[in-house]
Amino acid sequence: MLNAIGLQNVGIEAFIREKLPYLRQLEPPLIVNVAGESVEDFRDLTKRLSDQEGVAGIELNISCPNVAGGLDFSTDPKLAHQVVKAAREVSRLPVIPKLSPNVTDIAAIARAVAEAGADAISLINTLVGMAVDVRTRRPRIGNVTGGLSGPAIRPVAVRMVWQVARAVHLPVVGMGGILTAEDALEFMIAGATGVAIGTANFIEPTSCLRVIEGLERYCTESGMSDIRQLIGSLETPRAETS
Repeated sequence: MLNAIGLQNVGIEAFIREKLPYLRQLEPPLIVNVAGESVEDFRDLTKRLSDQEGVAGIELNISCPNVAGGLDFSTDPKLAHQVVKAAREVSRLPVIPKLSPNVTDIAAIARAVAEAGADAISLINTLVGMAVDVRTRRPRIGNVTGGLSGPAIRPVAVRMVWQVARAVHLPVVGMGGILTAEDALEFMIAGATGVAIGTANFIEPTSCLRVIEGLERYCTESGMSDIRQLIGSLETPRAETS
């Protein structure tokens, strides 16, 4: 999927007033994703949400390719460090920066946010892509470029999870093209502590349930009592590249 829909939402005021009361009633822990145009935006949003009952963690979207300036925070280690440090200073909740794959050294960005106090790392966000209508000779997307997600990016995502899991001692939430339990297992074996499913929900809204069921079957068939035994269990040749 290639999209440039941006980050449309109801805003912090309406989210707290209209959305949060319902979300508090659900059993899963609620991790709220926030995005801003400045370090102060991230600081303020994190602080406001951290004071709300029912919020279990904050994911910092410092890497959306569809928002002007959004990538700046995630492609520069210093800026990424500043955003995470600002959020860390105003919240006792877990702070989880979401990183961009559109960088030359993902490990350097991961180390920067780890030093700033991140509790975990989400990766990857979408890859920057483009499509052209050959008949009109115009971009198929109004924004010209957009974020590419889905199965096509999974090998890139797995590779980056592996690199980051070796570079920092933090939990990694892997995402990018997960459709099946086997896809999720790839991420976990590469080093992910948890996984997230996005694009698959557009195809099959029950994807998460099917993946969970598949993971349970895998553990049963493998005689595994705890799926955490899989995390970072990848066996590689001695000559590794990072």
